[in-house]
Amino acid sequence: MRIFVTGGAGFIGSHYVRGLLDGDALDVSVTVLDKMTYAGNAANLPDAHPRLTVLRGDVCDGQLLLEILPGHDAVVHFAAESHVDRSLMSGTPFVTTNVLGTQTLLEACRQTGVERIVHVSTDEVYGSVSQGSRAEDALLLPNSPYAASKAASDLIARAYWRSHDLNISITRCSNNYGPYQLVEKAIPLFVTNLLDGLEVPLYGDGYQVREWLHVTDHCRALDLVLHQGRAGEIYNISAGVELTNRELVSRLLELCGAGWDRVRHVTDRKAHDQRYSVDTTKIQEELGFTAQVPFDEGLAGVVAWYRDNRAWWEPLRKHRVGLTGAR
Repeated sequence: MRIFVTGGAGFIGSHYVRGLLDGDALDVSVTVLDKMTYAGNAANLPDAHPRLTVLRGDVCDGQLLLEILPGHDAVVHFAAESHVDRSLMSGTPFVTTNVLGTQTLLEACRQTGVERIVHVSTDEVYGSVSQGSRAEDALLLPNSPYAASKAASDLIARAYWRSHDLNISITRCSNNYGPYQLVEKAIPLFVTNLLDGLEVPLYGDGYQVREWLHVTDHCRALDLVLHQGRAGEIYNISAGVELTNRELVSRLLELCGAGWDRVRHVTDRKAHDQRYSVDTTKIQEELGFTAQVPFDEGLAGVVAWYRDNRAWWEPLRKHRVGLTGAR
């Protein structure tokens, strides 16, 4: 099986690729397409692997896609601009990559006869959830340019399923954490700041609630959707671990041996979503998915990884500047 992975040098994409290559399916080969922007890092991938091909390119380049997609059995589409703070600074790159890029990719898949596609999205498309959890048929109420661009890309994917009968499934995951995550995102930003003796920024009162999912659990869920998911269906993915940002910071302070004097409250983000929560009944009942990484164990492992891998993240620390990291 030949799998084409867009954004495969990014945080989640690279974990997914390494999982494919480390697995028992020796007949699986992987092609990674990544623009290698600030968020894509070749160091996230194996230096050399006989079943891996890494190409530098843009999902908005339709001609390139038509040249390299033929012969692939499936596409897993991670490539996206994904940071809310950056989208508040300028929404244009988000609309370009997330909406136009998705449409360009799906059109190329249609023309080249790709048999299976998984479009990776986010719980942020549902907007803030005051109580309960959002099922896959809930209204889309995005509140940031990033979330709006992902909601639009989801609708593009649905339209290509309906209009062209493409075998597409959509996934919407909660906040991911794990090794190799860029230092502009919440957990690696907080951890690397604490390891460097710096303050950590906390939006507003810190009582915003997020669900957390270890990246390895997310990738297991994606593989289930790829092989068993139904065309035209949406699958929420989460471990059901809800924490306020204050609770998250408290755990990180303890793991890093720091106190609350290292926390700096900053002005809250515009239109900041108070809470995200997704209903994962469908993926549990249809595909048998359950998260396996306990949060406290996973978080401790992440802190240890950043402590032991300064050579990976120190060159990337510039991406912490001017960004507070909370998704």
